[in-house]
Formats: sequence, structure tokens, C-alpha cells
Amino acid sequence: MPEEDLVELKFRLYDGSDIGPFRYSPASTVAMLKERIVAEWPKDKKIVPKAANDIKLINAGKILENNKTVGQCKVPFGDLPRGVITMHVVVQPSLAKAKTEKKVDEAPKKHICSCSIM
Repeated sequence: MPEEDLVELKFRLYDGSDIGPFRYSPASTVAMLKERIVAEWPKDKKIVPKAANDIKLINAGKILENNKTVGQCKVPFGDLPRGVITMHVVVQPSLAKAKTEKKVDEAPKKHICSCSIM
């Protein structure tokens, strides 16, 4: 693939630091980007994704779907040749943990009432 066809991306973390920039083929998927982010995640961060599914990527205000390609995601930036595109990374809790916490919060409250009529 010609060098000029590659898309340069960097990933902005919750604390303002960046991972990258890296160059990707326009055919690379968002799922592939997430795998790379997990592999390159700085070890000194308090919040760390355990898997690619723990990450959401945001570009131009839209959450990117795993099956979309880099070429499909960079459409708003088509007028910026050779520019580095910054995507924002959000770490979300895993679904299993969120469901467990939700069940605890939604547990029915038991009321004990004792009435005596005389």
C-alpha cells in the first residue's frame, strides 16, 4: 500500500494524554484499533481497560462501531490531507460488572410492619 494512503491516528485518553500517533490502512477496522489501544495502554494509569470491549472510540462526536473501517470513520476530515486525526477513548465498565451493580441497586427493599388492633 502506498505510504500516502495510510491514515495517521492518535488516541486521546481521559486524562488528556495520548497514545500514538500510529499509521493505519483505511481498511483497518475499529475493532483492530481498540486491540492496539489495549496493547499500548500506559501501565501507570488508574483506569485500565481489560479488553477491547471495555473501550469506546469517539470521532467527530460519534461513537464508532467495531465493524466500521478507518476509511469510513475519517469522512469528516477528508479535506485535511496528511493531518493527524485524534480519536477520543472512553473506558466503560464491563457489562458483567455493571449488571451486578445494577442488581444490588435494584434489590427490593423489605419492609417489616407489625400492627396490632385492640
